Amino acid sequence: MNDYLDPINAVGMPEKIDSAIAMDFLITVKESVRNYGIALTEAASPEVRVTIHNQLEAAIDFHGELTDLMMKKHWFYPYDLSKQQEIDLVAAQNAIDIAGLDLFPENNNRKGLFPTPPK
Repeated sequence: MNDYLDPINAVGMPEKIDSAIAMDFLITVKESVRNYGIALTEAASPEVRVTIHNQLEAAIDFHGELTDLMMKKHWFYPYDLSKQQEIDLVAAQNAIDIAGLDLFPENNNRKGLFPTPPK
């Protein structure tokens, strides 16, 4: 990606962003399951334990739903590590490419350019 201001570079970006947000969300849900498990062992009152247990079950259910969605959209391959590795390597390369962009180019005139996807 040489010119991030060229609209052609925006093609496919919503899909990339959605998958990145979903992966971040999945990581957060996994952390919440772990934290609820720890909190459950530390809770002193039965009422608090019931509340935390209910939250833990809801988080586990949500984790399953989110994982299913990501697998359906081909954003996550928990059972095929080679495919998941390919996705992770592409995501890492995208991050490297974005970090190397010239955010303040001298020529920023983009009149007449429209985001038309390639055929």
